[in-house]
Amino acid sequence: MFEGLSDKLGQTFKRLKGHGKLSEANIKDALREVRLSLLEADVNFQVVKDFVTVVKDRAMGQEVLASLTPGQQFIKVVYEELVKTMGGQAAQLDLKGRPPVAIMLCGLQGSGKTTSVAKLSLHLKKLGRRPYLVPADVYRPAAIDQLTKLGADLGLPVHPSTTKQDPVAICREAMEAAERAGHDVVLLDTAGRLHVDQELMNELLQIKREVQPRQILLVADAMTGQDAVQVAEKFNSDLGIDGLVLTKLDGDARGGAALSIKAVTGKPLMFVGTGEKMDALDIFYPDRMASRILGMGDMLGLIEKAQESYDKEKAEELQRKFKKNEFTIEDFREHLKQLRKMGSISDLMEKIPGMGNMMKKMPGAAPPEDELKRIEAIINSMTKLERVNHAILNASRRRRIAKGSGTTVQDVNQFVKQYLEMKKMMKKINKFGMKTLLRSLMGGKM
Repeated sequence: MFEGLSDKLGQTFKRLKGHGKLSEANIKDALREVRLSLLEADVNFQVVKDFVTVVKDRAMGQEVLASLTPGQQFIKVVYEELVKTMGGQAAQLDLKGRPPVAIMLCGLQGSGKTTSVAKLSLHLKKLGRRPYLVPADVYRPAAIDQLTKLGADLGLPVHPSTTKQDPVAICREAMEAAERAGHDVVLLDTAGRLHVDQELMNELLQIKREVQPRQILLVADAMTGQDAVQVAEKFNSDLGIDGLVLTKLDGDARGGAALSIKAVTGKPLMFVGTGEKMDALDIFYPDRMASRILGMGDMLGLIEKAQESYDKEKAEELQRKFKKNEFTIEDFREHLKQLRKMGSISDLMEKIPGMGNMMKKMPGAAPPEDELKRIEAIINSMTKLERVNHAILNASRRRRIAKGSGTTVQDVNQFVKQYLEMKKMMKKINKFGMKTLLRSLMGGKM
């Protein structure tokens, strides 16, 4: 996501910083490159035009040209305008009103709507809400079965819909059932089509009139680029939406839809899907996304992931072992399991300032996910005794481990070397207070 845009903007800013003093000429050159980079990222043409105009007006003023660090000031202007273009602040779900509050999700077939309903229900469950899932897509039998299974996996109730029922009646009866059972949020998974048509809109309008949902969210596929923005415009004009969920943002999407939606539709991007797992739904923060686009990472997002995923007791045990220099390969394996819970390793790398670019520049480096799988295979091929005491890893043992993990002896040697270097590094960190480091990850809970 945004990889091409980040690379191109990074090159532009690097050239700009090479000038001790900025002039109108090199600012215009930089803006031309910014414009082309945004267009290549599939950002809406009018959005690009308006964005470049505003940045140009600010860059040509005293704010930048008279600055002691004009190159940095120019990047600051681009960052601030990116944040504004994407909505300024994170939009919150409106769950006020007499429970149960209905949230209606709509969208075209294949956009990831049913999965997004389940992901959103898990997000609400973590916030202490009591969601009730309603499969109201009677035209695609698999939709009812899919949501029923996802609800069971998450331990959440799903309304017993059938394909023979009327969608409007399903939603009305579901609201009554949710109220009787004491649920405070009802998530309606409505029908989709291959394209926007009047029949679909009429059904959605009937559900809207009958249920009066507190909010209507459109689920759109980031992979479709500007088509997602056009679909959002159509749904908003015919149905009236309150926000969007953009799915598949972890794929090969160039990101233009995420940058364009708010400016074109006036409606905020509220959530983004970043993977297939049920917890891979993130609140959309314009400032954090702008920071990642400009290669500055997203440390707040990384810390939040750690707080959600890392087991407090295991973090404290890890700290104790680091302090006593007892950190074994067995402990390292446990640490990797905790890291896995935090989501995609590639995504985590992108959140660390500069790490994404560093990984790209490493010659012959395997993708983080592949490297992690290789390390796990090596560790799992060791005996418990070998994981606890690396000193017994002689040549014959290393050959056996390499054969068992499908790697080479050189790979095993490299891993052991990395493990020993990590132990040395952690010993040094401990001198400066490992507890402080872990406390920051645990949000001050230790």
